[in-house]
Amino acid sequence: MILHTEVYGEGEPIVFLHTGLQTGTTDFEKQREILQESMKVIVPDLRGHGKSVSDDFSHYFEDAAEDLRETLDHIQVDQVHLVGCSLGGLVGLLFAKKYPDRLRSLTLSGITSDKPDNWAEMHAQDVQFQRELLENSEFTSQLDLQHESDWRQFIYMARDEDWYPFEYTSYLNNISAPILFMVGEGNKAEVTTAAKYQSIHSHIHVCVIPFASHLVHVEKPDMYTEVLLEFLNEVQVKN
Repeated sequence: MILHTEVYGEGEPIVFLHTGLQTGTTDFEKQREILQESMKVIVPDLRGHGKSVSDDFSHYFEDAAEDLRETLDHIQVDQVHLVGCSLGGLVGLLFAKKYPDRLRSLTLSGITSDKPDNWAEMHAQDVQFQRELLENSEFTSQLDLQHESDWRQFIYMARDEDWYPFEYTSYLNNISAPILFMVGEGNKAEVTTAAKYQSIHSHIHVCVIPFASHLVHVEKPDMYTEVLLEFLNEVQVKN
């Protein structure tokens, strides 16, 4: 499917893939504001989010990566700098593995490479937290306004203990483009992932951001944006 997409600015294209239950225009706002001054900033709503209407979550990550490919073809953009966090990071990683020739660079955050030993306990806590969110009428009313699809299907998808695509996150094989992986020091699984990736892949840069956790671009937007800009400048110089 072709995703609802907003485009800002001119220059080399950069795509920001939002986190779960956000949209292209409600996430990465600080980064979009700065980068649109020198780049073409592309912000799609992922499948089932915002105005990208879909109730098919059966093969979510594979379909979402294909959606992105179709969308880039539709707006006639060939190669991109791709940035994603959490859900967007997972979709971006799968896209990068399927279409490595479409990348100029890849920036990821909020993903974990291997299933933690206490995954069952972590997952149970997440499910309980999500149940409590669904009981919050203010929260659900806001999301009803923000998303044209039944956003609850996304939460139901994540109730399956095997929903996380560890088979894709274990390694960054066949991606030759420069990679930046940013993590918050407060998320130990993601810090461990950063160390693993850096030990295996020679073309990856790692940044551990203090006083942050899963959503580093929101929790420390200035630091995240500064590192991202330096990475993009280095990539552009080498190209």
